[in-house]
Amino acid sequence: KTEEMSLPLRDTFFKQAVKGSKSWLRRLPDFHPTSNATPLSAIDPAHFKPMGTWSDAEVKAAVKANAMLTWSPSKAKNDLPIITHGEGIYLYDTTGKRYIDWTSQAVCTNTGHSISPEVKSAIADQIDTLHFVYGGMAMTEVRARLSNLVASLLPDGISGVSFPSSGSEANEAAIMMARRFTGRRKIMTFYRSYHGGTSNSQAATGDFRRHYGNNSSDFIKVFNPNPNFWEFAGEDEATQTENALLMLEEQILAEGSDTIASIMLEPIPGSAGVLTMPVGYMQGVRALCDKYGILLHLDEVMVGFGRTGHMWGFQHYPGVVPDIVTSAKGLSSSISPISMVAISDKMLEFFEENSMGWGSTFQAHPVSMAAAYANIKDMLKTDLLGHVQGVSSLFDELLADCASQHPSVKQYRSKGLFGALDMTTPTGEAPHLFHESQNEATKAYFTAFKDNGLMGLFRPPIIHIAPPLVITEEELKDGFERQHRALDVLDKALGF
Repeated sequence: KTEEMSLPLRDTFFKQAVKGSKSWLRRLPDFHPTSNATPLSAIDPAHFKPMGTWSDAEVKAAVKANAMLTWSPSKAKNDLPIITHGEGIYLYDTTGKRYIDWTSQAVCTNTGHSISPEVKSAIADQIDTLHFVYGGMAMTEVRARLSNLVASLLPDGISGVSFPSSGSEANEAAIMMARRFTGRRKIMTFYRSYHGGTSNSQAATGDFRRHYGNNSSDFIKVFNPNPNFWEFAGEDEATQTENALLMLEEQILAEGSDTIASIMLEPIPGSAGVLTMPVGYMQGVRALCDKYGILLHLDEVMVGFGRTGHMWGFQHYPGVVPDIVTSAKGLSSSISPISMVAISDKMLEFFEENSMGWGSTFQAHPVSMAAAYANIKDMLKTDLLGHVQGVSSLFDELLADCASQHPSVKQYRSKGLFGALDMTTPTGEAPHLFHESQNEATKAYFTAFKDNGLMGLFRPPIIHIAPPLVITEEELKDGFERQHRALDVLDKALGF
């Protein structure tokens, strides 16, 4: 026995040889049950108290425990003011402090924070009569009316309209439609751009937020005609524009013109800093699209419905008519979530026989459409575009004062009631780039901005200024006085 135990295992163990490709034995992990019960008796009775009766402490505790932010780390939620109500261009917090809504929130509360009785009534009536039907099962009068009204606000040749729930969704739908209509996959977009936070719209985005998601090779990035750190060659704008267009055409040919479904751009890029394209550039992009059978998709999510003094941003470029228009924020002035995609007659004819390849439960939501329909009619009745045009020269003048009186402001841009100031250091550089965290100087500025009763987006090194379109001249002057005081702090913080 001792002798047998000392033999190698292979000499003492024999089995029938098997030739084959059988699967391995695999042990599944053990399941460790966790209670998934949610006893209703455990729900805090405070939830059944009327809205507006929670204390600041109760609100802050719930925010700290459960609320989340999106484009910034969620811990910032604990320092946000608790807003109780709004009126006109103003917002009020629980301490009674009043803020001017200096960027119309995310450039979307176009008609301010006082909703007209007609808009309120339209929403209430729609809720009372029919709060929801799924858009693929039934039609409603409000959908027919809104589709027709939006089409009537667009140039001839654009007639098909659908209504997703957000700007990002609208761009998703538009990208899918462009691909299905053309049979091509590639979408050309610009580095200085933002198109949304969902899969395709985020991949279409050019700024740093695209790195959070899907970087598909089907999205081709193009340099804007106004890059950050260099300029196209040429002694004048016409020559620089021609060179920018030649660069774009070379990219089209290098990618294969028959692989590109659309060129997608903002006629006035908003998040990138209210960039105004040369007229010849937009006209040249339209001509290149025509030459190569590429669709022109203009993203009007920020500037559509009057922000720049025209109904559409592309109307600042004579003769330019897109194949696809997307918009959102001003459509309902953010009273209810809704966006739109409008397409050319030829595309509409195609989609009469083919699905668009996109859908959403809440697209064409009757209550949101009622809000949008009433909002547009209210805009037209009150001549909101005329008001924007009337105050835009003062707005431009007040922006120019900021640029001339503060060394921390390199330059400014404006269209209608959409403006931007570019920050600069004493060495002529940007204090930091979009994707970088705020430094001590920009933190000091933003604290002063809020202390002076302004509320708004802050995306350094750019300061956006886009108040509600209903703002008066006196309110504009007041807002810019507050802006000057905040810029005084920035001047000092940057070392001027």
